[in-house]
Amino acid sequence: MMNGFDDIPFFDEEPTARPAKPDPAPERPQAGAIPSGLAARAMAARQASAPRPTYLDGLNPEQLRAVETLDGPVLVLAGAGTGKTRVLTTRIAHILATGRAFPSQILAVTFTNKAAREMRERITHLAGEAVEGMPWLGTFHSIGVKFLRRHAELVSLRSDFSILDTDDVIRLLKQLIQAEGLDDKRWPARQFAQMIDGWKNKGLDPNQIPEGDARAFGNGKGRELYTAYQNRLIGLNACDFGDLLQHPIRILKNNPDILADYQNRFRYILVDEYQDTNTAQYMWLRLLAQRPKGKNPSPTHPHKGAGLDAPSTATGRNTRLADDDFPGSDPQVSSLPLVGRVGEGSSSHVNICCVGDDDQAIYGWRGADIDNILRFEKDFPGATVIRLECNYRSTAHILGASGHLIAHNEGRLGKTLFTERADPDDEKVQVHASWDSEEEARGIGEEIEQLQRQKHPLNNMAILVRASFQMREFEDRFVTLGLNYRVIGGPRFYERQEIRDAMAYFRLVCQPADDLAFERIINTPKRGLGDTTVRHLHDYARARDIPMLAAAGDMVETEELKPKARKSLYDVVVNFKRWSQLLESTPHTELAEQILEESGYTDMWKADKSAEAPGRLDNLKELIRSMEQFESMRGFLEHVSLVMDAEQNENMDAVSIMTLHSAKGLEFDTVFLPGWEEGLFPHQRALDEGGRNGLEEERRLAYVGLTRAKKRLHIWFVSNRRIHGLWQSTIPSRFLDELPEDHVEVAEVEQSYGGYGRNQYGQSRFDKQEPFSSGYSSPGWQRAQANKTDATRNNWGNRSGHQVERIGYGEAGPTGRVIQGELVAKSKVDTPSAFSVGDRVFHIKFGNGNIAGIEGNKLTIDFDRAGQKRVLDGFVEKV
Repeated sequence: MMNGFDDIPFFDEEPTARPAKPDPAPERPQAGAIPSGLAARAMAARQASAPRPTYLDGLNPEQLRAVETLDGPVLVLAGAGTGKTRVLTTRIAHILATGRAFPSQILAVTFTNKAAREMRERITHLAGEAVEGMPWLGTFHSIGVKFLRRHAELVSLRSDFSILDTDDVIRLLKQLIQAEGLDDKRWPARQFAQMIDGWKNKGLDPNQIPEGDARAFGNGKGRELYTAYQNRLIGLNACDFGDLLQHPIRILKNNPDILADYQNRFRYILVDEYQDTNTAQYMWLRLLAQRPKGKNPSPTHPHKGAGLDAPSTATGRNTRLADDDFPGSDPQVSSLPLVGRVGEGSSSHVNICCVGDDDQAIYGWRGADIDNILRFEKDFPGATVIRLECNYRSTAHILGASGHLIAHNEGRLGKTLFTERADPDDEKVQVHASWDSEEEARGIGEEIEQLQRQKHPLNNMAILVRASFQMREFEDRFVTLGLNYRVIGGPRFYERQEIRDAMAYFRLVCQPADDLAFERIINTPKRGLGDTTVRHLHDYARARDIPMLAAAGDMVETEELKPKARKSLYDVVVNFKRWSQLLESTPHTELAEQILEESGYTDMWKADKSAEAPGRLDNLKELIRSMEQFESMRGFLEHVSLVMDAEQNENMDAVSIMTLHSAKGLEFDTVFLPGWEEGLFPHQRALDEGGRNGLEEERRLAYVGLTRAKKRLHIWFVSNRRIHGLWQSTIPSRFLDELPEDHVEVAEVEQSYGGYGRNQYGQSRFDKQEPFSSGYSSPGWQRAQANKTDATRNNWGNRSGHQVERIGYGEAGPTGRVIQGELVAKSKVDTPSAFSVGDRVFHIKFGNGNIAGIEGNKLTIDFDRAGQKRVLDGFVEKV
């Protein structure tokens, strides 16, 4: 299948251009143009004798090299805590201070408004007011808006176009789906909005999406609906967030003169967090960064977007440097603008600098493509790669543990972090085992209290979880202990929409006079009871001074409401009456499940195809589980009221609780990482959907968690965890076996709860257990003892379920998970697949399709109706 950017000319290709115009007559040098020739040499000599700028003080050799390497493409591989933001901002300040470019000739892009503000503030501190003239510093989307306002007519928009938010997009798509005669419940608009966003992240127009994807929605009408959606946006003079990059890409590809203007405008391009770019962002940057062979674009005044320097009629050069700086270069190439600074030969280079860390690429699930950073040297031949490996954040033990873990990934460029501040008294990484999640929360709470007694601020501690449902246990425990906490990157557990909705049902069952709860759930899920019905109920209740639920009971006996609304309201009244009667006779956890099922609330989220829906269902199951420790539903509601009343003050000293994805870019003195069990971390969904790539992204996520810690790092796993409402025995995460013994130690527990004392989980691999040392004396066991060798002794306890062919330390991992000699799990197969790319196959659930890729025993198949899926080869057969 052809990629969406295969037709982009790059370096050695010249874009199809309009007929060339005659060269303009030589112009007089304009005010503000920077001298060339002898004047340039004199200025360079003056700068050479100038004192070293103070903004370069304190940079280590690698950072200094990254700042001062201004010519040609540069990739800065910046490990966690190595000062990448300082390098990026100092580099911009250095470009401005040395006169290499005007502020308006620098394109600097990042991902978040917060990061853009921080970058602007730092540059202001280093370079003064010059940053005020940098209109092209911002996020991908903010720069896309600026570009599109200037060229909107080229995509049939006006410059005053609107930008639709998610709700507007879903409402518009719902109208289009209904107009096609499709059932919008069978084909939810939210699901299609996510599909369109995914296509736009890949830079795909309606005519470019794969046939399998196009047929996967709306009875095969995905392409038609996408086309109708784009046409409707043009009619509304609007665009969505995906269009803020999609439209500029189309404009640049279809208008070579505009592309050339922006190529000349930007002397320097700088990109932050390059490992998080998606395909569309990559295409946009690649278009701006390409330098075709051929005639040099006509020079223009710097402020109009061309080169910084006026052309030199004496030398034919367009650069501030002397002729002999480029010995042997031909006149045509050497006349390119400074942004195309040339080495020897006839090919030109762009001054693009991408800063990123391939080991922290954790957003593949939202379209980021790690291959963008991995193929940088291929995209930009002759690129300079600078590795920032001196870490200023973490201890040597934390760096050693995280480095050994991430070395198990194959898809990485490779670097080894180190610190110059090693202290022999630094704590090793601590690994803790608990019986269940409740004991895990209790143990972490005790560790935090102990640190607090030693005067360690709570603000410098964080708990990083893999899934949001894990937070509830810690929130409840901290309320019991009286520990302040804050949830970062999302609402607290009991503040989430689905939890508030469920609690409203429970409150109304326990207290029928709770009108606020009634108003919240009367039309959730949708029952056809809109604002008009609620207003009638409210007026009726106030006039008679009765609760709204009682008013509903009265009104269903009258003709005041329309038949459909009266029938729906009658069902609500009957349900709440029945649930209230069951309150004293039915276990409250069973009743809670019954309420959510019979009300249709659980089914509402099951039918929701959004990415958040599975997490919301997990949270509802966690809510039911959390009720078990209370005697009644009323007691539980009282407890939650106390939790919700906990003060939330951003300035208070509090423990931070967040997901690992939300923690990227943050750092804490002490970090707790609970839930390191197979299926939870690495997450089973990531393994099922992504195969080896999914596993490697999970490992990168673990690396991000480890490198958030500055001084102390605690990892927890449990033997039993309740998942999807059921207690399950868990297996410690394979990532634990990938931690090095030199930097990790098992936390000793003096006593535990429920009769489980120390070593209750068996010996750790760090304890060098003697193989076959059990007193078990069956014949098979005796044979194993008789046959034990040095090999079994050395390899005993190695439980990693992932075959590691190369981990960077000259070691090879085991081939599968083995328990007492029986192979029970293996992520790769040794025999070649019986299938080939292009084979036509049949799957009992997804139907017919063509094999697009093979990875061991995992097949990537483009199904005719279900789109692209990854399945095991044992579940398909050739057609």
